[in-house]
Amino acid sequence: MSWIETSYMGRRGVARGAQGQTHEITEAVQGEYRYMYGPYVAPVLRIRPGDVVAAHTHDAFGGAIKTEADLPSKVLNMPFVNPQNGPVAVEGAEKGDVLAVRILSIVPRGPQPAGTTALIPEFGGLVATPTTAMLNAPLAEKVKKMEVTTAGVKFSDRITLPYEPFVGTLGVSPEIEAVSSLQPDYWGGNMDLPDVAPGAIVYFPVQHKDAYLYMGDCHGRQGDGELCGVAVEIPAVLTVQVDLIKGWSIPGVRLETEDFIMSVGSARPMEDAARMAYRDLIRWLVSDYGFDEAEAYFLCTQAGRVRVGNMVDPKYTLGASMLKSYIR
Repeated sequence: MSWIETSYMGRRGVARGAQGQTHEITEAVQGEYRYMYGPYVAPVLRIRPGDVVAAHTHDAFGGAIKTEADLPSKVLNMPFVNPQNGPVAVEGAEKGDVLAVRILSIVPRGPQPAGTTALIPEFGGLVATPTTAMLNAPLAEKVKKMEVTTAGVKFSDRITLPYEPFVGTLGVSPEIEAVSSLQPDYWGGNMDLPDVAPGAIVYFPVQHKDAYLYMGDCHGRQGDGELCGVAVEIPAVLTVQVDLIKGWSIPGVRLETEDFIMSVGSARPMEDAARMAYRDLIRWLVSDYGFDEAEAYFLCTQAGRVRVGNMVDPKYTLGASMLKSYIR
């Protein structure tokens, strides 16, 4: 039996993990890429639970940084970064449901060097920012381009890093807000969490009729924290399967792989994001796995794991996880 059959999506999804029709959102189909998550634009695609979507995503810069001479302050129009495909309307989705998004594959597209990272003024984990305001001058801008294929990320002539792709920005529309695609929260958004990768199923609390799924900002890889604020940003073909779960209410983003479950928190300061993630993980263990609260608290203390998504965005993202082998 595949682990997908035993997953929440497989057991409780409308489609029970069965794949439906396949759709493609090319650049022509998408037309205008979106820089906001919200309910105020028309969907580019309507799908049914179980359907598969292949989206042609841009990199975080919309392809504006073509060479290492293209400094971000000269070619970017902030805050128009993290262009998103979508929204995708999911038939039958209503507030109070859960949207399940299974990441099937992420394949680099476009000319090489396809990967971009950069130092951007007043943006990053170790510099002054508009939120953490200081008098010191920003670091000098710098752009680094890298060849990225499924065989690896050519960081330099000396170092080739493994290709470990994931989706940096993924989520559903809030009920009433229109929010920047740079912002993470309970709807998902710019979490920059490396576990949102092929092989994972990500669960989002539906806030708006038809859910309105947005996706983009794929990365070739990233270390914990996205320290300088920019991962290996790549344009990609992102392929996902989407299902719908009725009768399961969750407060924020959850994630499942073959080996672990994870709750995701996004907040500032970082310890509040960790608290949010661990609190939801404990409540998940209580509601679905037969623990009382104190026992779940003890277990998370001794066996919980924390993954740092980003420590640079308007809110920081952390994921608290528990191995399935401990809770089966």
